[in-house]
Amino acid sequence: MHAAVQHLQGTMPVYPRVARFEMRAVTWPITFTAPATPTAATVPMATAKPREFFIQGLTKDGRAFRPSDWSERLAGALSSFKPPGAAAALGSHISYSPFCVPRVIDNVKCVIVSEALRDLEPMAWDFAMNFARDNELQVVEACLLPEPPPPD
Repeated sequence: MHAAVQHLQGTMPVYPRVARFEMRAVTWPITFTAPATPTAATVPMATAKPREFFIQGLTKDGRAFRPSDWSERLAGALSSFKPPGAAAALGSHISYSPFCVPRVIDNVKCVIVSEALRDLEPMAWDFAMNFARDNELQVVEACLLPEPPPPD
């Protein structure tokens, strides 16, 4: 049998300095209001994208969080929570959940947690948010915006 293949670039994409980045500071406790039951008159034409929370690998006092692979571990622990009907990519054995994805942004390891995880599995959402709170990690509500097309 063949052993797992290690990719040269690692498992996490590295993003360069992000020029288009919107964020708001998050304060504890994070509270949510239950959505009203939609009726035919109140259902919008397009549903809003769920909010995303960036758990950054920096403690509140600015130190790098250890161990260095914390983001892969957290995302790996939540990798089984996927959208209903989601199929794994052909030939893949392990993949991250689209609701909890590790990334490197500005040389800081992060885990991007989608609010959609809260609707799918509230205990998984609580696990991720409590991990950040218990380890005093910085959490921001943010959204990566698509880059504008290059000028012709």
